[in-house]
Amino acid sequence: MPLDAICLQALTAELAPKLEGAKIEKVQQPERDLLLLSVRGKAGSGKLLLAAGTGSARVHFTAETMENPAEPPMFCMLLRKHLVGARILAVTQPAHERMLRIELEARDEMGDVAGKALIVEMIGRSSNVILVGSDGRIIDCLRRMDFAGDELRRLLPGMIYRLPPAQDKRSIFELNEEQIPGLIASADPSVPIDRWLLGHFSGLSPLICREIACRCGERYDALAPEMERLLARLRTGDFCPTMLLEDGAPRDFSFMEIQQYGARMENRRCESFSELLDFFYAQRERAERQRRRSHDLLRTVRTARDRLQRKLGVQREEFRRTESREEVRKKAELLTANLYRLKKGDRELRCEDYYQEGSPEIVIPLDVLKTPQQNAAALYKEYNKLKAAAEHLRVLLAQGEQQLDYLESVLDQIERAESEKDLAELRRELTETGYLKKQKKGKPEKIKAQGPLAYCSDDGYEILVGRNNLQNDELTTRIARRTDYWLHTQKVHGSHVIIRCEGTEPPARTFEQAASLAVYHSQGREGGKIPVDVAMVRFVRKPSGALPGKVIYTDYQTILSQADVALAERLQKKK
Repeated sequence: MPLDAICLQALTAELAPKLEGAKIEKVQQPERDLLLLSVRGKAGSGKLLLAAGTGSARVHFTAETMENPAEPPMFCMLLRKHLVGARILAVTQPAHERMLRIELEARDEMGDVAGKALIVEMIGRSSNVILVGSDGRIIDCLRRMDFAGDELRRLLPGMIYRLPPAQDKRSIFELNEEQIPGLIASADPSVPIDRWLLGHFSGLSPLICREIACRCGERYDALAPEMERLLARLRTGDFCPTMLLEDGAPRDFSFMEIQQYGARMENRRCESFSELLDFFYAQRERAERQRRRSHDLLRTVRTARDRLQRKLGVQREEFRRTESREEVRKKAELLTANLYRLKKGDRELRCEDYYQEGSPEIVIPLDVLKTPQQNAAALYKEYNKLKAAAEHLRVLLAQGEQQLDYLESVLDQIERAESEKDLAELRRELTETGYLKKQKKGKPEKIKAQGPLAYCSDDGYEILVGRNNLQNDELTTRIARRTDYWLHTQKVHGSHVIIRCEGTEPPARTFEQAASLAVYHSQGREGGKIPVDVAMVRFVRKPSGALPGKVIYTDYQTILSQADVALAERLQKKK
């Protein structure tokens, strides 16, 4: 849900004491609609997140670690110029709107102290981050907006910044208890209470309108006490950061306990609004960011896979046709054995089929323009052609199946990629294998090699997991020692997993935890228990000419295991 004006008022009251007097040390822009300000003040250091995405606009402290682009965007560079070293003077919510204004004391180009303001507008599709100078003019904004129909709301550098036009509704923040009975008396009783509240008062979200209607039993005569309780909450600042969870997954949030869903949703209280918002948006946005980053790569690999599947379908059909070659050879031999019965111009040969029990009669069509010897030679030629085609197609099908299996493994790795670096390494792998074209112009993409994912079992054994097929090869054939153990999910695409033994035999618990990690880093992550093969590295080898990640192994054992997210997070070594 979007951050409503009441939640924002509570959030402002929470942020102001921590931010006022703090100094901005760093500015980052990891995403187009996302800014991070590293601040240090009396309360310590922290990262303030400013988001201006549609449906996800917000401001709060975050504990998330985000990857920055190789080249910072222009707006980020401008903010660094104006904000690094600036001191935060005040944090306010103008006119009780869905806006946050951060007043700053910074220095201009001449080194003189100048007042500036960073304004975050959280208004649906018009959400924006705007930097305003001491003269009230816009220095720049995240989204430049030139609305020809509204001269006063042009958000362009050099324009005077003006607040968004006020809604044609009564503000819930300016309402008092004496006005409530008269407003309720003028309401149309045929209109549902939640629709009436949403249509007459600004600052109320649909969730809160439904909650008030639920608490008063959908009765206008019981509405006044509920509205008075809401106004008292606003006046005293009695806010409770509450998250709504359905089957353990976050679905909504509010500044008060929500009763309208009954037992279907759980109300979970958070320590702060920053913690609530950070948790609520973190997982969803992480997945969305990765989806956007991997979209083009996924499309390329899926296109290559679909093309290969169609090609294999044609080749399988051609191979199926070659299965008639033995029938052609049999006809050629029968024709040769019965040449004495034929003369040029005969249309068919009727003879005994001594290849079948009882030697039934068989009819073999002939070309009337050819002699009997030429008809026999034509059949032998057709047989040899089909035989050669079958041998060639058998090789092509085997190669195609290997390539298809490889592309399916790459698709799995793209979907499990956690960062831009993971995707960059997959692009390099696809370039080396010929599925992506090499860049002809511009600087080649610089990829800082990442090591394999590192875990430590509860017994103290290091467990390494490959991030992609090239790293799987490196891990299994170069990094791992012959006495280490290798694990991989059976008949399911996934990463190579190595248990570093250092000359000792790991206990059963380490094998169980490594097997769980193998499932966690595979296509079977969501599939419950699946078999995992375990072999010593000396029994694993890479066939000559095999595609990246492809190995064969012997002398293995199989154990059943399933993915455990909590275990993976606990065992992973922190950088």
